[in-house]
Order: sequence, then C-alpha cells, then structure tokens
Amino acid sequence: MPVYSMTGYASAQHTPGGNAEIATPAACLALELRSVNSRFLDVVLRLPDELRPHEPALRELIAKRLKRGKVELRVSVEAAAGGALPDVPVRTLQRLAAAQQQVRVWLPEAAPLSVADALRLAAGDSAASPALGEALLPLARQALDELVAARQREGARLLALLQERITALRALAAQAAPLVPQLVQAQRQRFLERWQEALGAAPASEAVTQAAQERALAEATAFAIRIDVAEELGRLAAHLDEIEAVLQKGGETGKRLDFLIQELHREANTLGSKSATLELTRISVDMKVLIEQMREQVQNLE
Repeated sequence: MPVYSMTGYASAQHTPGGNAEIATPAACLALELRSVNSRFLDVVLRLPDELRPHEPALRELIAKRLKRGKVELRVSVEAAAGGALPDVPVRTLQRLAAAQQQVRVWLPEAAPLSVADALRLAAGDSAASPALGEALLPLARQALDELVAARQREGARLLALLQERITALRALAAQAAPLVPQLVQAQRQRFLERWQEALGAAPASEAVTQAAQERALAEATAFAIRIDVAEELGRLAAHLDEIEAVLQKGGETGKRLDFLIQELHREANTLGSKSATLELTRISVDMKVLIEQMREQVQNLE
C-alpha cells in the first residue's frame, strides 16, 4: 500500500451543462478540500445554508477515504456566468414583488429592486433546488479523489526523505561500532602502564605485581562495560529495520512511526551519554539531528 501524507489540496467546479449526470439549472458549484496534520480525523464543513442537509453524507464520504488529518471542505454556490440569462420562474418573481411591497410599507425610502438584484435573488432561490443537492456528492467524490492522489504524491516524497535519513543513520552506526573496542583497548593499555609506573616507584614482590595487574585489568573491564554501546547500536538497527518494514507495508503508518522515532531518539541520547570520545559525541549529535528531521516528516504521515 502507498504511504499517504496528511497534507493536500484539491478543488472541483461544476457549471450548468458541464455534465449530463449533474443538472444545475442556473448555478455553479465550487468545492475546495484542504487537509493538514492532526492526531485524528477532524472534518470541518463550510456549506451554504441550502446545502446543510447534505452534511452527514459528506462526512460519511470523507471518513471512508481518509483516516487522519484536519480536513476542511468549503462549498460555494454562484450564479452561472458566460451564458444566457437564467429563466426566472414567475412564482419567484411574485414572491420578490410581494417582499418588496412589504418592505416599502415599513421603509418607504428603500430602493426598489433592480434587474440584477432580482436575478441574484432568483439564482439563490433556484440554488435550493434538489438538482443542486444531487450535484454536490458527485462533485465531492471528484475532489476527494484528487485530494487522495495529492496526499499520495506528497507521501511518496516523504518516504524518499525518510529513506535517506535511515541510510544516513545506518552509516553513522557503522562508524560508531568500531570506536568502542579501540577505545577500550587503548584505555586498558593506559591502566597497565600507570600501574606499572606506580609499582616501579617502590620495590614490590611478584604477588603484589600480579595483584596490581589484575586490578588494572578489572578497572579496564569496568570502563569497557561503562562505555559499551553495542546494545544501543543493536536496538537502533532493529528500530530502523522496523521503520523500513512499516514504510514498505504502507497504509496508516503515522502513529506507529511516531513511537519508533521516540525510541530512536532514546538510543541516540544513551549513545551520547556513554560517549568517551569526541568522535562518538559527534556521531550522537549527528544522529539526533537526523532523527529530529525524521520526526518532522513522520508527523505529516497519515
């Protein structure tokens, strides 16, 4: 399955006569879909009053296709432009005339309705027709298809960025692995030399010399245990393997990847706290930078 981002945008419009399946006599629909990051699916609908009865169907449609993200659906109804004037029903004109008379009874100085006002109000009246509601859901499906495609394209880009960071983290882990044995060997040699220098300052028996050597080796062993990062590097590699497996599987990956990124950060922190060389410290810092970049990208995934 593909990996989807939670960020996307899509729009769709329908004008009268543009589709035989959708009949809108004198109005056109303009629909916009935007989605951004969110822990859960949060759907916000901004509909004209005449289309609010379709809100449950729109929510159900979105919930079937999207799992996470803050999704805003905005619909506007506009009078059709660029064609012949719409046919205004006589009943609509009668209602407008009656409303105008009633208003002028109380507001004698009110301006009379112009032709443009009458056409605009008539278009708003016709927008409430069942045909306009029937046009809404097919148009929403079209925009939702485009939004899902946009989120998939953005997800593919995020996947490539994450894979680059994973490769870089593996390279840093490979650099860190041989540093600890080298450091332990050098430290062991230093311990032995110091004990030998201390014993050389005063006469000592063979038993004392043997005990001093054993003490030096014990100190070196304790030092090796204290700075050993093999376990951290092993867990880091295991987390990277799991992240790659989740990305390869696709689908809803965001929450699981967010947890794995936290575990990666913990291993990098432990690696830094055990660091006994500047080189290992540098590797730990570079790892944290890459992991933080991964965290930012993962928070965009569905």
